[in-house]
Amino acid sequence: MTASETTPQPMTSAEDLRKRALELQLAEMERDEKIKAREAKKHSEFLDDFFQKHVGENERAIIKRLVTKAAADGKYEAMIYSFPSSLCSDSGRGINNNLPGWQNTLQGKAKELYDLFEQVAKPQGYGLKAAIINFPGGMPGDVGFFLTWEPPVE
Repeated sequence: MTASETTPQPMTSAEDLRKRALELQLAEMERDEKIKAREAKKHSEFLDDFFQKHVGENERAIIKRLVTKAAADGKYEAMIYSFPSSLCSDSGRGINNNLPGWQNTLQGKAKELYDLFEQVAKPQGYGLKAAIINFPGGMPGDVGFFLTWEPPVE
């Protein structure tokens, strides 16, 4: 045996391990704060867009592509828009329970899209369904608008 094999390696001190653990915790906290700040900025930008801007040609073109793709795939509906249920005046309760007048709870772009549907798509035979599409923590999350073109039942 050589001397290096018999000489025990010095252990890292408990204080050094505690410092390292604290440094890792601080780095993780900083990373989490940056992620939260980024998400808050994204949410703020979404809210500005949702309440301040109008449905533009770019969004109409996206909806048209979604519908065309779904029809080409043999489907009779396409989700054309989604937004947080918290942006409904009743937090999505009317949509979740399919209550009459749920459309009166819409605000911002969601209301504008619904009005656009009523003016343009409905007269051409399309339908619109609104549904809660996820339930984070058991509570209504996002609302999905589904444009439908199912054949009439005879």
